[in-house]
Amino acid sequence: MSTKEVVLAVARRFLSFVDESPSPYHAVDQIKKKLVAAGFQELREANTWNVKPNAKYFVTKNQSTIIAFAVGGQFKPGNGFSIVGAHTDSPCLKVKPMSIVNKSGYNMVGVECYGGGIWHTWFDRDLKLAGRVLVRNGDKIEHRLVHVRKPILKVPNICIHLQRDHNEKHSVNKESHVCPILATSVQSALNGNNSSTDKDENKSGQTSSKLQPLLVQLLCDELQVSPDQLLDFDLHLADTQPSAIGGILDEFVFAPRLDNLLNAYTSAVGLIDSCADSSLEKEPNIRMISLFDNEEVGSQSAQGAGSSFQEFVLRRLSAGGSQTAFEEAIPKSYLLSADQAHAIHPNYSEKHESNHQPALHKGIVVKINSNQRYASTGITNTILREVSRLGDVPLQDFVVRNDTPCGSTIGPIMSAKLGMPTVDIGAPQLSMHSIREMCCTTSVWQAESLYKSFFINYPQVYNSMNF
Repeated sequence: MSTKEVVLAVARRFLSFVDESPSPYHAVDQIKKKLVAAGFQELREANTWNVKPNAKYFVTKNQSTIIAFAVGGQFKPGNGFSIVGAHTDSPCLKVKPMSIVNKSGYNMVGVECYGGGIWHTWFDRDLKLAGRVLVRNGDKIEHRLVHVRKPILKVPNICIHLQRDHNEKHSVNKESHVCPILATSVQSALNGNNSSTDKDENKSGQTSSKLQPLLVQLLCDELQVSPDQLLDFDLHLADTQPSAIGGILDEFVFAPRLDNLLNAYTSAVGLIDSCADSSLEKEPNIRMISLFDNEEVGSQSAQGAGSSFQEFVLRRLSAGGSQTAFEEAIPKSYLLSADQAHAIHPNYSEKHESNHQPALHKGIVVKINSNQRYASTGITNTILREVSRLGDVPLQDFVVRNDTPCGSTIGPIMSAKLGMPTVDIGAPQLSMHSIREMCCTTSVWQAESLYKSFFINYPQVYNSMNF
């Protein structure tokens, strides 16, 4: 195939993953399926592990975070870890624990704004529901995924006739304005549903009493359970519009959740592809991807990058060597903190520093900040540049303007916690944190290629460092 055909084929596979990953739980489930198909074995965090060289494993936490690793054939405790870290969550609207809202003749669903989304982009979109539900099945409690693909919710804009300054001043109150409509009270009553919010009628405390009756009915139909089996839920709203290859030259990706499903997916593909030949047999390191939940809200959770989950996994894999095997492994290791980057915007080009304007198609972006909002250093940048040279993947640099606040990633969190050399990178994109984001098809291919090169070549690059 020509290069363009290869790039498009890679991008289409990624878009299929995005469309099947409307929540972190679905993203982890999709990645698990890819790993199992590639010969990875699942481990349980609470069980004893019997990890062997030249074998492949994964472990999950909260069903929304996953760490997968391939053990080098020459690995021994005290050797290094080659890690790509990314995250599975994205800004979204999440259903509140008690979400029944009935107002002005409408049955509505109370939602909470998760992360730093561009919330006005959620208006006038056809919204679906997805996430996880905890269900009682006999004497067992089960974790069930749910993905209602039908557009059942909408947050309508106010018409311009009732707010004449709409185009000049558009301020969204996240509590009162961002509340999606599910149905009208009239049709709900005709359907036989009682949407009363009288607290005295909900004294049972059942989960089913916290949701609109129509929503309970829908979830029960989807999961083939009865209302009294519903124990708890974590439900996300998502756009029903499928992802697409766009632009007159088929060069763009139009999709939700590019931040950060692009790096979650491509790092998994890079890990799997790096094990497709015999290189793992001669590998001294453990190749690893760590895909965390809750990055968009600060990573401070049991399943976030700020937890001890990563450290505990690394310590278990370092067991069996000397008493300081873990400490010996850390300086030999390297973390690629992979999160999306800001491409230059043609309509807001003044927002970028003049010498640092990442463009689409021109390579993966190295993110640098002297105030340590990114973890990149001269040494870690050099390592990455060697890895990219060996993989024939171009790189670009990004530094935020001095008069603009700098975002951050899991990179500084994990590098400070572990003391591990780290570099912050990402594919360039536009519309970050919008309900619909935009990047280029080339970035998907470049990310997969870079991560594969990293897993195969990092030990060689590390051994070449003469200091």
